[in-house]
This record gives sequence, structure tokens and C-alpha cells, in this order.
Amino acid sequence: MDLQSKTVKLRLIEESDADFVLKLRLDEKYNQFLSSVNPSVEAQKEWIKKYKNDETQGSQYYFIIERNDGVPCGTVRVYDLTEDSFCWGSWILNEDKTKYAALESAFLVYKFAFDHLGFQKSHFDVRKGNERVISFHEKMGARKTGETDLDFIFAITKDAVEATKTRLSSKISVSTP
Repeated sequence: MDLQSKTVKLRLIEESDADFVLKLRLDEKYNQFLSSVNPSVEAQKEWIKKYKNDETQGSQYYFIIERNDGVPCGTVRVYDLTEDSFCWGSWILNEDKTKYAALESAFLVYKFAFDHLGFQKSHFDVRKGNERVISFHEKMGARKTGETDLDFIFAITKDAVEATKTRLSSKISVSTP
């Protein structure tokens, strides 16, 4: 499946991405709202190696977000696949991102999960205090469905994503299969 938009694309993670992922996750500019990670490149490679089994079984997918010129600029993961919904997270974009990388990578995640995996909706959580990401998801059409001590819980439908994509079509372009 082609997961490419106007300025970024998604590709499945490989062990060789361990150093890039670790640098992102350890960078204080990006990790305030993320779970902690072992600071070892070898531990990250082991995690990726184990994850690849999940990918083969179709239980989760971890992507590197790259600019279309091949420069990696982030990560995103699709996981917690249920009968009718999927979760996504581990979404990080660094300073190498393009102007619309957040929008484009989000639409690519939805394209993958809705069109390739066949889901009609998504559920996900955002740490309380992560106002920029909360605002982003609400502008995309997500609705708060609950909360925990740490997180707000959201849900969004395929129809809501399609409506937002149509509304923003002049700014972004996500190719179709």
C-alpha cells in the first residue's frame, strides 16, 4: 500500500531505525507526554525485533515518518486492534518535519487503518496537558469519550476523518491506492 502524501510518507520500521527512534524518544523536546524508554540502542533493536513478530501477525504496525526526500522526521504506531476500532500513538515529529507533516501523517495513518485494515473508527488517548495534540484531534473531528487520571480518551469515525480531509483538501494531498 502506498502511504505517501504531498510532503511525507510512512514506511514500516526496521531494526536499523533504532538509533533514530531512541534519539526521538529521549529528546526532552518531544518526550514530555510519552512513556519512558530504555536508553540503550541494543534494547531498542530488541524491541523492534519483537515488534516485527506482531507486525507479521497483524496485531500492530510501527511506522517511520519520512519526508519524501527520505529524511526521517518522526514515528507513529497503529496498535490495540479490536473488532471494530484501532488505536494509534507513539506519534512524534521532529524539527525535520514539513509544514503539514502532522496533518499528512495523521491522514496516512487513517488511510492505512480504514482502507487497508478495514476499520470504521479509531480510539486513542492523549495525555492531559498535551494541549496542542488535544486541539489537533478535536479539529480533526475526534470526540472525548472518557478520561483516566493521566489521559483523555478520544474516538473518531472514518466519516469524520473524510469530512476533515475534504475540508482541508486545498492544504494537503494524500494519494489514494
